[in-house]
Amino acid sequence: MDKARTDGLLTTFDAVRYKLDQPLPLGYCNVGTVVAVGEGVSGFQVGDRVSSNGPHAELVAVPQHLCAPIPPDVSDEAAAFTVLASIGLQGIRLANPTLGETFVVSGLGLIGLLTAQLLAAQGCRVLGLDPDSSKCALAEKLGIVSFHLTSGADPVAWCLEYTSGVGADGVLITAATPSSEPVHVAAKACRQRGRIVLVGVTGLELRRDLFYKKELSFQVSCSYGPGRYDPVYEQHGHDYPIGFVRWTEQRNFQAVLHAMATGSLHTKALISHRFPIDQASDAYELLSSSEPSLGILLRYPQTADPEQRVIQLPVTAESVAASQPLLSVIGAGNYASRILIPAFAKVGGRFHTLAASSGIGPVHVGRKFGFYQASTDIAALLADPIANSVVIATRHDSHASLVQLALDAGKHVFVEKPLCLTADELSAVEAAHSGNALLMVGFNRRFAPLLIELQQHLSRLSGPKAFVYTCNAGALPGDHWTQDPAAGGGRLLGEACHFVDLLRFLAASPIEDLQLINAADCKPCPDTFSMQLRFADGSIGTVHYFANGSKAFPKERLEVFADGKVLQLDNFRKLKAWGILGLRTRRLLSQDKGQEACCKAFLKAIETGGSPPIPVEEIFEVQRWLLRAVNR
Repeated sequence: MDKARTDGLLTTFDAVRYKLDQPLPLGYCNVGTVVAVGEGVSGFQVGDRVSSNGPHAELVAVPQHLCAPIPPDVSDEAAAFTVLASIGLQGIRLANPTLGETFVVSGLGLIGLLTAQLLAAQGCRVLGLDPDSSKCALAEKLGIVSFHLTSGADPVAWCLEYTSGVGADGVLITAATPSSEPVHVAAKACRQRGRIVLVGVTGLELRRDLFYKKELSFQVSCSYGPGRYDPVYEQHGHDYPIGFVRWTEQRNFQAVLHAMATGSLHTKALISHRFPIDQASDAYELLSSSEPSLGILLRYPQTADPEQRVIQLPVTAESVAASQPLLSVIGAGNYASRILIPAFAKVGGRFHTLAASSGIGPVHVGRKFGFYQASTDIAALLADPIANSVVIATRHDSHASLVQLALDAGKHVFVEKPLCLTADELSAVEAAHSGNALLMVGFNRRFAPLLIELQQHLSRLSGPKAFVYTCNAGALPGDHWTQDPAAGGGRLLGEACHFVDLLRFLAASPIEDLQLINAADCKPCPDTFSMQLRFADGSIGTVHYFANGSKAFPKERLEVFADGKVLQLDNFRKLKAWGILGLRTRRLLSQDKGQEACCKAFLKAIETGGSPPIPVEEIFEVQRWLLRAVNR
């Protein structure tokens, strides 16, 4: 509702519709053979069988700490359960069971049955609870004494009977239900100072009296273990010292595989169905049907070609003249698929190849917008002579290198901001730009319709100008990739560059100085700051970029003071003036930041061979001043 009030109903509707249309990679348990090893990866070699948390696909790229080698005595089918069992194992580690203790496993699905076996392997007496009689029967076959919850008997009395009235030492809840009943039963079934660990998903309406009188402990287990969701561990490959963190998620994988190899963990009885991958839709229909199922395995063909990195989409390739733009796009993430590619499509852009690091995005987005092919091979995309233009919409740290490669390949280049993150990268891009190919950065604000109207009025005024640009940017989590100095460069380089370019455009005069004032928040990449600019014609400007405001307030506002006049542009929806006769307040139904006009200008410049929509000297000038401000 806040977004609808500030940005307009149509913009908000498009954002919601896009979010609902996002494809998600399915699955997080697989077994495969290593076909390549990345730079700096140790402990793996081509040909190794490994278990990983990669999604369901013939070829996956997995960080080294999210996979583990499979022992020779463990089958592929058994190893496919490694990640699921590690979820249960992490819950066990939090409960800290000891030899001879009695533990209850509440919920005997896949994770519950794996967890119960691992507890038994540690010398615990294990009791199981489940509302499904067939799962209780399966647990009994695996040596787990079980109770059928819908039998009408009292599960708490049953647990007390099996523990001679003492109660269980601990309960691991592996159920999935919105009800809080599993937590209530666990609290009643536990002995004094017992331990309850939630591995699954339940309601959390805890009864204080149950926990208070027994001094029970309650803890929620996080996935596979320490390191989960830590980008430094998972993505950057920095392991935790074993002397300080004995069990990480990868070491949990290894422990599970060892249990399988020694016969302590059995999975064959947990497999209810097997499907080839081309019948995966049938597997998911089974999963959501009333037909009983447990472990469903998907099998892939042994003939998968790891070098096959291009998928032809159901679109006929176009033949175009050399002067006509034909676009290949690198990047199929949020901004590319929601904003940039739709904008090019709306203004008549024609597409050839869409490439990204994963095949899911390029295939989904490529089909939607009429691309000829989807790919994960960027080198082949750049070498293909058919497409004469490249759009780059990847993470910020890859922009400069991809721009250089595209320019070297003789392509016209549209790169989403920022152009680069370092002065060395800027120098390399300048050297690569010969002037024959068009280079444009996605500074869309200067193409917004109300901004163009403001600029036309401003051009008729005399004397220096004073600009105040306020961006109510909103907060981003500190671990968001844009806040990483190496990957995203921070929000000054990543977004505030828009506003420096805009003031440079309106001033129509070179920047002579840019000073940065950061808020005292000690962040590596500050996201609340002000910039003071001075231009060669005597104009001045201030850019306020704030991450500490309310989302209910409009995001962007520009105020211009010049020649006794004032112009105000509010969130690219309303233009108002003071002191200018005949200029009524202009309002748009929905926000228009100029993205489509920006894309259209790029295509037109290629087709006509005319002047670049944004002079490349201005692009380099703005980037240079921003880098100087950051380095100060």
